[in-house]
Amino acid sequence: MAKQKLRRSGAKIMASLVVLLGSLSYIMVLAVINGSLGQLFALGVTLFGSLGVAKFIAPLAITMPWWAIILCAVGCGVFRGLLRYIEQYSNHYIAFRLLATLRDKIFGALRVLCPAKLEGKQKGSIIAMITADTETLEVFYAHTISPIFIAIIVSVSVLLFVGLFASWWLALVAVVFYLLIGIVVPVIISGKLKESGVKYRKEFASFNAYFLDSIKGIRDIVINNAGEARKAEVDRRSDVLLAETKKMKHESTKASSLTELMVSVAILGTLAVGIALVATGNLAAYQMIVGVVAVFGSFGPVIAVSALPSNLTNTFASGDRVLDLLAEKPAVTEVTNGQNIAYETLDVKDLSFSYDGNAEVLKNVCMNAKKGEIIGIVGESGCGKSTLLKLMLRFWEKGNGEIAYNGVDVDQINTSNLLDNVTMVSQSTYLFDETIEENLRIAKADATQEEMEAACKLASVHDFITTLPDGYKTKVGAMGDNLSAGEKQRIGLARAFLKGSQLILLDEPTSNVDSINEGMILKALKEQKNKKSIILVSHRESTMAIADRVYRIEKGVIAEA
Repeated sequence: MAKQKLRRSGAKIMASLVVLLGSLSYIMVLAVINGSLGQLFALGVTLFGSLGVAKFIAPLAITMPWWAIILCAVGCGVFRGLLRYIEQYSNHYIAFRLLATLRDKIFGALRVLCPAKLEGKQKGSIIAMITADTETLEVFYAHTISPIFIAIIVSVSVLLFVGLFASWWLALVAVVFYLLIGIVVPVIISGKLKESGVKYRKEFASFNAYFLDSIKGIRDIVINNAGEARKAEVDRRSDVLLAETKKMKHESTKASSLTELMVSVAILGTLAVGIALVATGNLAAYQMIVGVVAVFGSFGPVIAVSALPSNLTNTFASGDRVLDLLAEKPAVTEVTNGQNIAYETLDVKDLSFSYDGNAEVLKNVCMNAKKGEIIGIVGESGCGKSTLLKLMLRFWEKGNGEIAYNGVDVDQINTSNLLDNVTMVSQSTYLFDETIEENLRIAKADATQEEMEAACKLASVHDFITTLPDGYKTKVGAMGDNLSAGEKQRIGLARAFLKGSQLILLDEPTSNVDSINEGMILKALKEQKNKKSIILVSHRESTMAIADRVYRIEKGVIAEA
């Protein structure tokens, strides 16, 4: 099986995540300072305790009075608690502020990438990114950045103290074990955990997407008696995820054991060197006691660094996925310094388009529309009808040719203005888990009740809404499950009428309704033609009865019928 790899190195991911700190960097500095002082004060408790033992052994060498030693030990404990609180508060403040910023950035990226770049992405994978991946990054900001700097500051401080008070030989032994535990062991652990961490995040996102799809499609699964097969596949994917989790936990446990073993060796090694120095007369016993205790107590921050790879494995995988999304370029760039129009005409000339740069979906398409017309576009599924509508809204960058509104090329029209003038009703309308009224207000936030009812009457859905227990205040249910496909499509059509755009693009607007409702919708569309332009796409020949002109698309080539 091919190895799962990160697109970026761990160092590059860490650097990119640190850059996101931005104006919050000063709080991170505060967290590092408080954390370092907190660790030194924690070490001070045991250090002053050892100083008391040293004073008992060599009272003449230690001139500090007993009351001062006791007071300093107690004071170090109090300050340790206070500084620890400030450190943790600072870290979590940064983490939660950045989580909010990060989710905002992800949503902003999704908005820019939508709809073109999101058509092939699994919704469950995106949800996993917004929830699980960002929560994983919280660990990085709260428990990864500051421990690294704290370990460096505390280790250097202890080395200087041990070297000056006791012996530079003890300091040298401490340096060796600091490097082994804080750098060598984490590098070894990171190499072993890297692949399993990436695979775990990949399997987690895949399982999330599949499970969400299963929940969304539960009704169709039951209707088609596919429950057992689906359950078996969910179990299989769950077992795969569990296996990856066990593998990662197994490696993490081995890594933790290796770190504990190295610390034990470090303690024995430092003690052995201290005893040897005392035995050879190169170090006084009271100096050895204080020096060895200082080294013993300083391994906490180094152990914290050694344990980071277990968390960083997931962090790197999550960070890589989030950074991929933030770095992904949209299919089109929003136009903000172009022209504004008030729609009158549409002209498409010699338009060609390909999704992959090879197979052309549309070839030299020429068509036109003007206000007061209903234009029909008919053709078999997959012939390029929906693609043509998306290009009119500039969801994709057109290839050769021209799409012009009022003689202005679509690439020169401000995106916001274009979407005000042109709206589309797709084959499947998404309804939020809110009331029908709130779903309609997506099109026009300040719409009056009369305006909403008028739009719904045009879409032949008003009578249905009035039969519901709460009328327009009725909640549609998650993903519109309380409504049929036809009812959802007619609400989508009502949105288009409510928005008031001068050009309405309708992609199979009657595909999910019966013949009676189709006739009512087509009648409503015909009544609107004097006020707007309507481009009606369908594979049904009967739908074209209301069109003033009809174009037929076959294999990407269009001709007026």
